[in-house]
Amino acid sequence: MNNLILKNVKQLIGITENSSIPKKGKAQGEVGTLENAYVVIRNGIIEDFGNMDECPNTELTEHDCTGKLVLPMYFDSHTHLVFAESRSGEMNMRLHGKTYQEIAESGGGILNSAAKLGQMSEQQLYDAAQIRLEQALKQGTGALEIKSGYGLTIEDEMKMLRVIRVLKQISPIPIKATFLGAHALPEEFKNNKDAYMYLVTSEMLPRIAGEGLADYIDIFCETGYFDLNDLKQVIEAGDKHGLKAKVHVNQFSSFGAIKLACEMGALSVDHLEVMKEDDYTALQNSKTIATGLPLCSLFLDIPYTPGRELINRNIPLALASDFNPGSAPSSNLNLAFGLACSQMKLTPEEAFNALTYNASFAMEVQDEVGSIQKGKKANLIITKPANGLEDIPYWFGESIIGSILV
Repeated sequence: MNNLILKNVKQLIGITENSSIPKKGKAQGEVGTLENAYVVIRNGIIEDFGNMDECPNTELTEHDCTGKLVLPMYFDSHTHLVFAESRSGEMNMRLHGKTYQEIAESGGGILNSAAKLGQMSEQQLYDAAQIRLEQALKQGTGALEIKSGYGLTIEDEMKMLRVIRVLKQISPIPIKATFLGAHALPEEFKNNKDAYMYLVTSEMLPRIAGEGLADYIDIFCETGYFDLNDLKQVIEAGDKHGLKAKVHVNQFSSFGAIKLACEMGALSVDHLEVMKEDDYTALQNSKTIATGLPLCSLFLDIPYTPGRELINRNIPLALASDFNPGSAPSSNLNLAFGLACSQMKLTPEEAFNALTYNASFAMEVQDEVGSIQKGKKANLIITKPANGLEDIPYWFGESIIGSILV
């Protein structure tokens, strides 16, 4: 409902006066909260809020929130929501001892997803993606980024990005599109990476940018996939077409990708499960946002992004789902919240800011959503009766979401 007044809110969580910079260090654990509050919403925008003692009389429909929390919806700044089919068979392979890399080398992984996607029509992809988007909404996601990268040909990468464009048009929440042509080497280019990089940067990218299909550009910079020279090429090519970089780095190894990405002005560096001292230093000296993906760590049984260390070192931290069919088949950011606290050692306040306020900066939607602020969209979570913010990670196997407003 676009016009209503929330009354008797037990705690209104995530209040800000402005959204000028991401939160880091001590500030990442600071959350503006108001007890016994009201919120006035007109035309889907937060018009006013305050203490119930000062609640105005209005003609608006009233919604009683006694015993409940109201907070901004989560923001998922790293997903692969558009894909063909699940890869549940690969989970069985891992349980029989195969590693992520070994599965990829045997024809599974990203190439498996690309082969399946090539056989699907644009309408089939859209129908499946719409269902996943609706599920993410129900779980409290109020904005998300979606990557291509399961096409690996001009036709199929553009097919994915056209699906994302339609999702943008029909979605009640902000969606950003990222071109991830450099996700893996197609079989026909396995001995000629330079030729594929030329295809990505000089043939795919101009057409994609020319049709306005992408907001960002990405590359999987990792041992066995793409190296620092490739990362440099992709970021430079993106710059020429006005696309900032959001890049996959340090999932399995650290070899200077974070430093290079930061020096070249990447908006975010995502994964960061393996970190060295130089990686921390590079982030401290940049404006790049560090993004952890705890659902991937859970599913693959790999180290978690060292969130506690990043915050202690005054580096702004965001969290996202990495929703994809191979390494993180879940869009549940309530679970990510719980893992951030139990496994990454964040406080509930730090995890909350990583999933809302800071995540909005990793998608550049901070002026529109991400906090309780007059003039921002009322993309809100209303919980079931709860004690406080700590109830979200405490009930890690459940959802305390009662309803959402978008």
